[in-house]
Amino acid sequence: TMVALSLKICVRQCNVVKTMQFEPSTAVYDACRIIRERVPEAQTGQASDYGLFLSDDDPRKGIWLESGRTLDYYMLRNGDILEYKKKQRPQKVRMLDGAVKTIMVDDSKTVGELLVTICSRIGITNYEEYSLIQESTEEKKEDGTATLKKDRTLLRDERKMEKLKAKLHTDDDFFFLGHTRIYKNQYINKKRPLHLRSFGIQKQQKVNWHAPFSIQCFFLFARDDILNGSHPVSFEKACEFGGHQAQIQFGPHVEHKHKPGFLDLKEFLPKEYIKQRGAEKKIFQEHKNCGEMSEIEAKVKYVKLARSLRTYGVSFFLVKEKMKGKNKLVPRLLGITKDSVLRVDEKTKEVMQEWPLTTVKRWAASPKSFTLDFGEYQESYYSVQTTEGEQISQLIAGYIDIILKKKQSKDRFGLDGDEESTMLEESVSPKKSTILQQQFNRTGKVEHGSVALPAVMRSGSSGPETFNVGSMPSPQQQVMIGQMHRGHMPPLTSAQQALMGTINTSMQAVQQAQADLNEIDSLPPLGQDMASRVWIQNKVDESKHEIHSQVDAITAGTASVVNLTAGDPADTDYTAVGCAITTISSNLTEMSKGVKLLAALMDDEVRSGQDLLRAARTLAGAVSDLLKAVEPASGEPRQTVLTAAGSIGQASGELLRQIGENETDERFQDVLMSLAKAVANAAAMLVLKAKNVAQVAEDTVLQNRVIAAATQCALSTSQLVACAKVVSPTISSPVCQEQLIEAGKLVDRSVEGCVKACQAATDDGELLKQVSAAASVVSQALNDLLQHVRQFASRGEPIGRYDQATDTIMNVTESIFSSMGDAGKPSSSQALNTVAGNSKFVKVKKKKKNAFFNWGKKLDFSLSKLNADFLCHQGAAANPDNEDQQQRLREAAEGLRVATNAAAQNAIKKKLVNRLEAAAKQTAAAATQTIAASQNAAASNKNTAAHQQLVQSCKAIADHIPQLVQGVRGSQSQPEDLSAQLALIIASQNFLQPGSKMVASAKAAVPTVADQAAAMQLSQCAKNLATSLAELRSSTQKAHEACGPMEIDSALTSVQTLKNELQDAKMAAAEGQLKPLPGETLEKCAQDLGSTSKAVGSSMAQLLTCAAQGNEHYTDFQGVAARETAQALKTLAQAARGVAASSNDPQAVNSMLDSARDVMEGSAMLIQEAKQALVLPGDADSQQRLAQVAKAVSHSLNNCVNCLPGQKDVDMALKSIGESSKRLLVDSLPPSTKSFQEAQSELNQAAADLNQSAGDVVHSSRGTSRELAAASGKFSEDFDEFLDAGIEMAGQAQTKDDQLQVIGNLKNISMASSKLLLAAKSLSVDPGAPNAKNLLAAAARAVTESINQLITLCTQQAPGQKECDNALRELETVKGMLENPNEPVSDLSYFDCIESVMENSKVLGESMAGISQNAKTGDLPVFGECVGVASKALCGLTEAAAQASYLVGVSDPNSQAGHQGLVDPIQFARANQAIQMACQNLVDPASSPSQVLSAATIVAKHTSALCNACRIASSKTANPVAKRHFVQSAKEVANSTANLVKTIKALDGDFSEENRDKCRAATYPLIEAVENLTAFASNPEFVSIPAQISSEGSRAQEPILTAARTMLESSGSLIKTARSLAINPKDPPTWSILAGHSRIVSDSIKSLITSIRDKAPGQRECDSSIDSINRCIRDIEQASLAAVSQNLPTRDDISLEALQEQLTSSVQEIGHLIDPVTTAARGEAAQLGHKVSQLASYFEPLILAAVGLASKILDHQQQMTVLDQTKTLAESALQMLYAAKEGGGNPKAAHTHDAIAEAAQLMKEAVDDIMVTLNEAASEVGMVSGMVGSIAEAMSKLDEGTPPEPEGSYVDYQTTMVKYSKAIAVTAQEMMTKSVTNPEELGGLASQVTSDYGQLAVQGRLAAATAEPEEIGFQIKTRVQELGHGCIFLVQKAGALQISPTDGFTKRELIECARAVTEKVV
Repeated sequence: TMVALSLKICVRQCNVVKTMQFEPSTAVYDACRIIRERVPEAQTGQASDYGLFLSDDDPRKGIWLESGRTLDYYMLRNGDILEYKKKQRPQKVRMLDGAVKTIMVDDSKTVGELLVTICSRIGITNYEEYSLIQESTEEKKEDGTATLKKDRTLLRDERKMEKLKAKLHTDDDFFFLGHTRIYKNQYINKKRPLHLRSFGIQKQQKVNWHAPFSIQCFFLFARDDILNGSHPVSFEKACEFGGHQAQIQFGPHVEHKHKPGFLDLKEFLPKEYIKQRGAEKKIFQEHKNCGEMSEIEAKVKYVKLARSLRTYGVSFFLVKEKMKGKNKLVPRLLGITKDSVLRVDEKTKEVMQEWPLTTVKRWAASPKSFTLDFGEYQESYYSVQTTEGEQISQLIAGYIDIILKKKQSKDRFGLDGDEESTMLEESVSPKKSTILQQQFNRTGKVEHGSVALPAVMRSGSSGPETFNVGSMPSPQQQVMIGQMHRGHMPPLTSAQQALMGTINTSMQAVQQAQADLNEIDSLPPLGQDMASRVWIQNKVDESKHEIHSQVDAITAGTASVVNLTAGDPADTDYTAVGCAITTISSNLTEMSKGVKLLAALMDDEVRSGQDLLRAARTLAGAVSDLLKAVEPASGEPRQTVLTAAGSIGQASGELLRQIGENETDERFQDVLMSLAKAVANAAAMLVLKAKNVAQVAEDTVLQNRVIAAATQCALSTSQLVACAKVVSPTISSPVCQEQLIEAGKLVDRSVEGCVKACQAATDDGELLKQVSAAASVVSQALNDLLQHVRQFASRGEPIGRYDQATDTIMNVTESIFSSMGDAGKPSSSQALNTVAGNSKFVKVKKKKKNAFFNWGKKLDFSLSKLNADFLCHQGAAANPDNEDQQQRLREAAEGLRVATNAAAQNAIKKKLVNRLEAAAKQTAAAATQTIAASQNAAASNKNTAAHQQLVQSCKAIADHIPQLVQGVRGSQSQPEDLSAQLALIIASQNFLQPGSKMVASAKAAVPTVADQAAAMQLSQCAKNLATSLAELRSSTQKAHEACGPMEIDSALTSVQTLKNELQDAKMAAAEGQLKPLPGETLEKCAQDLGSTSKAVGSSMAQLLTCAAQGNEHYTDFQGVAARETAQALKTLAQAARGVAASSNDPQAVNSMLDSARDVMEGSAMLIQEAKQALVLPGDADSQQRLAQVAKAVSHSLNNCVNCLPGQKDVDMALKSIGESSKRLLVDSLPPSTKSFQEAQSELNQAAADLNQSAGDVVHSSRGTSRELAAASGKFSEDFDEFLDAGIEMAGQAQTKDDQLQVIGNLKNISMASSKLLLAAKSLSVDPGAPNAKNLLAAAARAVTESINQLITLCTQQAPGQKECDNALRELETVKGMLENPNEPVSDLSYFDCIESVMENSKVLGESMAGISQNAKTGDLPVFGECVGVASKALCGLTEAAAQASYLVGVSDPNSQAGHQGLVDPIQFARANQAIQMACQNLVDPASSPSQVLSAATIVAKHTSALCNACRIASSKTANPVAKRHFVQSAKEVANSTANLVKTIKALDGDFSEENRDKCRAATYPLIEAVENLTAFASNPEFVSIPAQISSEGSRAQEPILTAARTMLESSGSLIKTARSLAINPKDPPTWSILAGHSRIVSDSIKSLITSIRDKAPGQRECDSSIDSINRCIRDIEQASLAAVSQNLPTRDDISLEALQEQLTSSVQEIGHLIDPVTTAARGEAAQLGHKVSQLASYFEPLILAAVGLASKILDHQQQMTVLDQTKTLAESALQMLYAAKEGGGNPKAAHTHDAIAEAAQLMKEAVDDIMVTLNEAASEVGMVSGMVGSIAEAMSKLDEGTPPEPEGSYVDYQTTMVKYSKAIAVTAQEMMTKSVTNPEELGGLASQVTSDYGQLAVQGRLAAATAEPEEIGFQIKTRVQELGHGCIFLVQKAGALQISPTDGFTKRELIECARAVTEKVV
């Protein structure tokens, strides 16, 4: 039998409750009958009117029980309340004509069923188009439509919207009741009537013209809507309606009665027309026109007229829609009709857009928005902000129901369908899945599925079976030992699965590292010379540093894992745990490499190398144990994790001891461990006291809380001890200190929790006192521990009283200066007293030391003078304007500062150097970490460009880390050695730039790294590196100021050391012991030598410039120049030694080492002379000696380069050409012995051979040195033969002038040949030099042109023949351009290339027609001209094609984009060449006046361009020496140009020999100045990084190159054919051949133009990026729709903080790309593809992070804000891409530039908006890393060259700086207050500090640029950077305090930081 169901029955009308029992299978009808029988109160009225109602707290969710169902159908439980009540009740309904009727309604029916009853009573048949609506009577809520704004703006905005609503009469205040929902289940105000209303009166709706009631209803609707403005009408129409209405109301028109004044116009016209003149008259005119129309006819006419209006039948809602690409909302009317949705302009009522309802796929309404999805019919969703979303949703639902019903009725047979058809109902109940087996060996998410299957009864196979009855079978027991089946464990969350993946990957890496650590690295045999020994020592030092920093990271990561996994697994941030594990494994991988190398370097008899490997393997094993222990699925107890962590600490300590890098202070570690144990002991006592409380607690819940809190306390202290064990070997690392402090804070919180739990559990005062005492002991022990750590963190020994007193004097005297002019300020008087006390202390201390006795005297004097002036100061208090007394006080204070500074100089310097050492060590470690993180992230980085950039940055920074490490080691090992300190300062300064680039590259790569843990690791490392760099920058500046003017001496010492090293290498070479260092090859060293020789030349040019200036201001700059020279020489010496060590020829080895030593010797003399020149400024002898030494060094440098393989042969060829050319210098040539024809033939043959040899030289310069040697020899031989033929031809000359002309041309050929060999030599020495290949090709073209000039002059052929030969030679020369265009061949932009091709093709077409025509007519001189023109056009076409193909190749996204350097050496080299040629023409006796003028124009143009380039470079560079040198060089070029122009003017007036000589003399200084500048500009430091064309880029070039090659070949054939036709024009077959060639040429040019146009750079990338961002917008819209519907799935594989980080980094990187995309779109077509692809690549991670973040935000409004702002950013990027595509990088497409600028501005605004939102959200939860990054970035920008052109003056910027500085000080003060009162508000204040500092840094940069003198600018930068440090610390402490608001240490630290910031502001 079934168990009876006990229910409480409430008889509603008399509120009687009875408990009754029913069988669950009882029908509801029977239950009602039973109730009536058993409960007397239920026996009133008719039984059929009553029913049972199951109520709910929510009135919409109660249900009526259907009579035919059983009770168990409703799943009722014992004790449920059922109401027995009447189903029917009266409801007032307002009819269509306004009449109110009371109708009995059945609460249990649906609204649709009730409507059938109501409509049938009043004669309406189409009841489904009507509904009941209730009018909103609530007060208008404060939350209106404009949900994105805040505060007063919001309210003001909403009031506007309400007014607009009232004016527009929208349908916002009506709520339609759903047809299918139970009437009772909808919010209905029973006191107010419901309105019967159509969903909207549609044009298509049929009116029953025969039913007066129907006509009446429609008339009333139409009249009301016209009068209230819902359906706007024109004035004429309004009057027409008024006339009909008068006819209806008053009958036919009566002239004498119906006159103006009769009507109340308010009831006849819309409000806006009431006051219009003649309105009533017009109405009566229309009334009159109605004639004798009856009332019904007039109503019909009125309704028909109304139904013809466009806006008829529309339900309007006033909404706000977002402007595309902007976070701005505008009002809009949303109209809903029976078959469509309309967007209507709220002012004009014009329909802007219409969507049929049949295209609506889905819609969603939230309290503040409404979204429509049109599926395939429209790309994006349509979303509006409105509070009436629910009403719109109901209306659309109603209409769609009608459409579907009509469709269904049409689909069925018969008119009304089959009403008798069976209705099927399916009941689906959800099932909870059970996981049977967890798979861990493959990635992916667990699939949930139902395994519940219906049972199947089968008959037994062996018939019925018997059962034992009455007794239990005997128990059976089985014990299973082994691993628990994973299928029975709770399923892992996706975050835990992600962690499992990370652990598995890390485990593989650890196992690989363990395997690698079995073998030592094998090194090549190393020499014993000084350089080899230095290399070994440096490698040992670098390896030790790297291993130390990696062990730091491993221990810090381990401590982080311990801290992060401390609490409840549900609250664990698994992304951060994954990041820590990734950090451990990636550092272990990198460490294994370093350990193997170090073991190889250390491996000697003691086998210390093997011991080192063993220690490293132990560490790897310990890491492996930790990884196993923290697996989410392992179920290991907490103690296992702590033990594994402790093992890592021990193994780390052992490894560091093996390499001799363990912490020096063992005592410190012992104290640390004892203090940690003291905390644990104190906590144990607290736990005991807490247990006492638990025992007396009466409430079990409270008792359990005390036990849980005590357990947590014990756990956190054991964790602290474990953490201390882990980090104690590496406690010097800030990250390790941070983790220990974090563990301490966890203890602090758990102690606080324990005390609170005890206080809540008992009132026993004694017990609570004991608990409190025990807690204070724990707190004190913890305080001691953290103080101990912090003392170590503050770098070193406790500061003595002496240091303190010195610091106080320096600070207070500074405050005296700042309080000048306010003599009454108490601080000034106190300052003097403080100074007096501290000065005495310093003086006594110094006297005791007997060190600075004189300074003691001076100090005493200064002090007595200051005390005397103190009286004046007090006297001046009454008269603060007394300048004399103020000045005396100022001087005294300054004297005291100087004395104190000198007395304490050594101590101050030592402290600054110590600070720099620590900062450098920390920065090197941070850089090593960032490299490890970069390599770990490489595998999952989806953005190729960002990855390439990161790899380059890693290489650059890896080259600088060794110098920094060596600098630290040198400074620490020789603390008194100034040159060691200077080496550290130099290494630190050199590290800053690549370090900043590394930070930028790492940040740019973070968003596109798919592996969350790897991305987080890279992000954290980049932030740490940025913070370390900020500290390094500040420390370097201060240390540099303290150690300043020693740079020249240090450079001298460095050069002397290099000289000794080379001498040592020579001795080793003599003994056959000179071995190349690992990684050195002959090719590499030769290239290094070639490229470094330029750097040496450039830095020496700087040194000479500084020495020549000869004033004190240049001393610092000269020091820098000397330092750079020494650095360049060091690289040169290494390269020279490498070449020598790799060479087999003893003579070559000696030559190389000797010449390198000569360079060192000469350089040492040069630096010494430069130093002397500063002592004797303006001394002529000194300057002369300087010039001589410089020349000698330059000569030695050339010798050094000439020792390279292959260079000697080129030199011999050059020498041979020089010797041969001397034959041209004789006064007269012997007469020729040959006939003219013979001489001419030989000359032509020799010319052809020489031209061919020139091509061979170009080709071989890209090959081996042997090939170049052979080609150079052949070229010099051919030159000799050509020269013989040329001299023979000169002998044929008839006149002396003719002979001179021939000789002049031969000299030109000689010069061009020498230049060709020099260019080839230069290229072979440094193949990577910018423009070297182009210069070589240009030199070859110059040889060809000079040969052509000679041939033209000398040969007497039939007209047109030599022109054809010249053209063929020219075409042969330019063919080389098309071989491998991976460098730019000209300055042409892509669009210039197209123009050039078009122009040249036109010229070529005309000249080809001319060739054919003139060959026919025999006009051979014109034929020759046409050939020349065609040749020039073909050369132009080839050049444009080569340049276009280069640009196409470079613009391919897979190619590596080049980076613009400080200067463009190509421009400088071209200008140099052009100026030299122009100067030659100027002084050439044969030059005509017009040629002289042309040459002068060329000189002026190029010198002006050079000066301008120098000015730009000077403004861009941050290097002060380079800045000066560019300015000085520009002056020299400008002055020498001015002098030359004077002589040219004189020459133009009189072409005398004297004037020509003056002009010649004036060209020398100009040529020299330009050559010096070109040499300086070729410094590798300034050079651009050339682009590297990928294989895809090369494939894209191919169509252009093929077309150009075909064009050249067929053109050559055409010219050959034309040449034969010119001699024999009557040969028909030749004409057809010519026509064939002509056709091929024209086809190939067409193909060339098409190919160039098709390959427009960036267009394809713009299209794919647009598609990509459109997809992203679609994704964000879908997420928004899901969020509105409240079914956005939460992302649980990553923490909220990590998502915020990801979103922030993506937005920042997008922000950084806005300007580059703008620049590329406006005028850099080659960069466009790269930049837009890069921009688009950040949108996928942006959308993922934004949707993930929104899914984790609980507040719906914040959710929508994040999604909306992200969408705005994507939309603005889309506009940007459309504009960029249109602009295409064409600088001439000016009409697109405004659109690009506007789109960029919109994007910047969108980025700013979302960053504000993110910073606010981050600051609320104490996440400050983004803010710290922003401040560090602002600080680094201060050092980036000169800012954009300043628009204001220094005073403007100064004023703004003061404003922001004060704002920061005010905020800092407020933070001090809030830290005590409201710590939760600190985030917002920190955000404010960050924002203000960013503005301050921008203004500071501009102020520094406009400050005079420069020293002030430098001071401004320094002070702003120092303030930045203070702000960083303040923001960090604010974040820490927000996370743990009760932490007393952090509170104190925050207050100290705030004070420091305030002081720095002052």
